[in-house]
Amino acid sequence: MIIGIPKEIKTDEYRVSLPPSGVRELVAHGHQVLVETGAGAGSAFGDAEYTLAGATIVQSAEEAWTRANMVIKVKEPQPSEYAYMREGLILFTYLHLAAAEDLTHAMINSGVTGVAYETVTDKKGMLPLLEPMSEVAGRMATQVVAQYLTKTVGERGILMGGVPGVKPANIVILGGGTVGMNAAKVALGMGASVTVLDINIDRLRYLDDTMHGRLTTMYSNSGNIADVITQADAVIGAVLIVGAKAPHLITRSMLSSMPTGSVIVDVAVDQGGCVETTRPTTHSNPTYIIDGVVHYGVANMPGAVPRTSSLALSNATLRYALRLADMGLKDAFAGDAGLANGLNIHHGKVTHRAVAETFNLDYVDVQVALR
Repeated sequence: MIIGIPKEIKTDEYRVSLPPSGVRELVAHGHQVLVETGAGAGSAFGDAEYTLAGATIVQSAEEAWTRANMVIKVKEPQPSEYAYMREGLILFTYLHLAAAEDLTHAMINSGVTGVAYETVTDKKGMLPLLEPMSEVAGRMATQVVAQYLTKTVGERGILMGGVPGVKPANIVILGGGTVGMNAAKVALGMGASVTVLDINIDRLRYLDDTMHGRLTTMYSNSGNIADVITQADAVIGAVLIVGAKAPHLITRSMLSSMPTGSVIVDVAVDQGGCVETTRPTTHSNPTYIIDGVVHYGVANMPGAVPRTSSLALSNATLRYALRLADMGLKDAFAGDAGLANGLNIHHGKVTHRAVAETFNLDYVDVQVALR
């Protein structure tokens, strides 16, 4: 199979979908890998390293896309890349279609096959390709909070861990999954007071045990959320509904109850955000203020630490990429139902129920679509 690795063009995105070590594995399996020149530069991987790994360096994104049978990316295609999508091409990347109606229709119209990292599952029903970036984003979210709580950057002027005689920052985390757990770990390590809300009581028990009772857990409902944000120095949105838009747990009307200068870091922005006033921002222009509350809505947070993120992502995605390349789409799916869960769009058909329901489109079962 011919595999294309184009350079990421989303604003402030410096990751690359495969480092040279991943390319070497694909080449060892007999595949040809086309890497757009400079694709790895943002993660400090040079063209020479890719060449040594067996890749062919191509001079344009068009060549990486059009000569390939499968394109492996990090982020969803940008509008200027829509024209490269075509029937017979496999696109393996993060898609987050429930928050991207234009992209959804572009993929349907092109006939491209879209396999989304974020909906692939393992035998336990977990999300192995979302996990590494969720770990990075969760840990980064707390670092961002600490930065924007300082007076030099934000308004509150609060030290995360406080000092003897002065209470620490009060951090509220909405969602106790991978993002929320990693955000909590770092926040607790910095000495903050942490409250995690989730609708899964078993998950709250797990967090309480794992963190040895150092955080407060609460059941997530509108009353509890409305109550805790009134005292929050920062809120981290860590809500995930697989393949679907995130629910708005904090509404516009609730913002005025938050302390002036408090911070919201909505990691769920890729899926529409769990705060009604969240909108996507960039690393170069990351924040805006509504009702005195600082909003941070960067939709590719791990892109700020691209070398770490690229290596972590490849560690998770490579075995699936090899399966698709070695076996082809149908055989790869036939032997791995979890990988088949990653199929979102195929030959103009929507094969992920949550995406179809979000945009009122017809849903077609994966096995039916592949016939």
